[in-house]
Amino acid sequence: MQGKVEICGVNTSKLKVLKNDEMVELLRKTKEGDMEAREKLIAGNLRLVLSVIQRFDRRGENVDDLFQVGCIGLMKAIDNFNVDLDVKFSTYGVPMIMGEIRRYLRDNSSMRVSRSMRDTAYKVLQAKEQFMAQNQREPTLEEIAKILDTKREDVVFALEAITDPVSLYEPVYSDSGDAVTVMDQVKDSKNTDESWLERIALKDAVAKLPEREKRILALRFFLGKTQMEVSAEVGISQAQVSRLEKSALEQIRKNL
Repeated sequence: MQGKVEICGVNTSKLKVLKNDEMVELLRKTKEGDMEAREKLIAGNLRLVLSVIQRFDRRGENVDDLFQVGCIGLMKAIDNFNVDLDVKFSTYGVPMIMGEIRRYLRDNSSMRVSRSMRDTAYKVLQAKEQFMAQNQREPTLEEIAKILDTKREDVVFALEAITDPVSLYEPVYSDSGDAVTVMDQVKDSKNTDESWLERIALKDAVAKLPEREKRILALRFFLGKTQMEVSAEVGISQAQVSRLEKSALEQIRKNL
């Protein structure tokens, strides 16, 4: 989207910005059925749509498509906004626009979610929109669960199932140096590539030992038996067990 001035035939550099008193007046006229006021209101809030879709510019989606979907969210916000409440239109409009875009991305996502989970997610989003239309604020998880008469956990799972995926290499913090990515936050410092390679090498080294030495090492180091117990089970002397064990370990070190 960088450097793009025209979106859907609209010159974004010349988008009009409404003053607060103009916004309030147009909203009131729109509620009275003035369609011309509604058109002016839509045109005067296209910058709001533009600012929202910029949050999705790394997904590789077509910007024109996102802009059109965002405009649908804007129109829904205009039609459902309650002018009698002391709330700025942008406070209500941004979540509505983002919700419409996320619904579009979810429906066109390559990641598949079970039908039952998707149905629950749709109900959650519908309940959320209805609540926002009535109260001009986003509901809490508990409030959504109460509306749907379901568990809070079900609401959480449904919302997480339709959450946009995040790249492991997405920067989450940068302070004039190397950026910290999601990978840095979730990586397993114990099971690293080096440790996996060492395990593979060890497995190959052990595989080259004679069967008797393999059995002695298994009894000693996996089952934790003493050399006397191993000698009784294998049928050789404790001295032989000690010698074969030492020889096997030396052979493994050499192979490594």
